[in-house]
Amino acid sequence: MTGPATPLAFVPGQTGPHMMQAAFIVDDVEAAAAAWTATTGIGPFFLVPHIQLAEAHYRGQPAEPIDFSVALAQSGGVQIELIQQHCDRPSAYRDTIAKGAQGFHHFCVYTDDYDATRQRYVDQGFAVAIDGKFGAMRFCYVDTSSAIGCMIEIVEQDDGQSAAFARVAEAAQGWDGVTDPIRSLF
Repeated sequence: MTGPATPLAFVPGQTGPHMMQAAFIVDDVEAAAAAWTATTGIGPFFLVPHIQLAEAHYRGQPAEPIDFSVALAQSGGVQIELIQQHCDRPSAYRDTIAKGAQGFHHFCVYTDDYDATRQRYVDQGFAVAIDGKFGAMRFCYVDTSSAIGCMIEIVEQDDGQSAAFARVAEAAQGWDGVTDPIRSLF
């Protein structure tokens, strides 16, 4: 007979080849966060409204950045991201989830070797749907939907981003499920 299982330790936003985030496209990010909390008990969600990207390329061409908001929450070792696109511009989000629809969109890999991780997918023949920068941090969405039914987001390790991920995870530990369910991340 063995003793009780010891919970696995995790580090939010830990770099590596694992999937640290599951992301969903939603129509209304705040309503979706409230629905997730009511349905699953996951939370609190941290809102980042109307994100402004430093630069973006859509399918290899310079593009006007899209207007979108996200909400993040931690569930054990996996971060949940809810994404609302506010504009009608072409995007990696609209490539797989039509306007007015909701659903699973991507897994995220957080890496300290961005170039090699991105190149690994490109070498397999997958197209990069979006290349962008959030501040100095690079990210991309690789269209792996033909192989695994969703996209893969690759995010370059960044100390500020790691601190934000840690804040989200710390808030989830021992959260009472009621107090301040939607918060500002920055």
